[in-house]
Amino acid sequence: MFEILMQTSAGATPGIMQAAWDFLQKGGIFMIPLGVTSVVGVAAIVYKFLSLSPQRVIPAALEKQLANFHELAQNDREVPVTKEVEKGGSALARLAASAIKHRGKPQGDIANAVESAARMEVARLQSGIGVLDIVITVAPLLGLLGTASGLVTIFQGLSDAADHLAIARGIAEALNTTIFGLAIAVPCVIAHGYFTRRIELLTVRLESLLADLIDACRGDSING
Repeated sequence: MFEILMQTSAGATPGIMQAAWDFLQKGGIFMIPLGVTSVVGVAAIVYKFLSLSPQRVIPAALEKQLANFHELAQNDREVPVTKEVEKGGSALARLAASAIKHRGKPQGDIANAVESAARMEVARLQSGIGVLDIVITVAPLLGLLGTASGLVTIFQGLSDAADHLAIARGIAEALNTTIFGLAIAVPCVIAHGYFTRRIELLTVRLESLLADLIDACRGDSING
């Protein structure tokens, strides 16, 4: 039974590849920019998944340490945490480093320093979203261009004493490019919405953590 399944799978794979290749060929010249657009979209999605991973934004271990920073500082056990944030391995670490660097100053001064660093981190979190915006806009437009090109081919076939081959080729080009353009845009729209929401949630968590850290780092808190 297992051997039969393996043989069926092996036979189906070339068939699927051939069908995909035929689909791309029938789409005409506009399949080339659409293919490039799809690669860019996939690369942007993979990049955002990696860049928004917990380890790169809010590592759980560091989050727990910073939540207890005031207690650690009172017991003179904050040095390991300070060294960890100085490495800058995550967005939380870089922002915490900015707060700890100004430790002992008035709360307003620390907050201003953290806000300046936060603008840079928000820009980092948003990086790649613009690429998805472009793909979402460009992919359907390229599909429409392919549709228009296919319609031109269809009309040419109709004018040349009903060239059925040209008509079939035009229909395939019009439909395939439209399908491919939408197939690229739809996953990118879903990914764009997911990443935008995730960035909002991460930003709120960072604000909450840093508010507590700023309070722990202010001058009168240390003296107290």
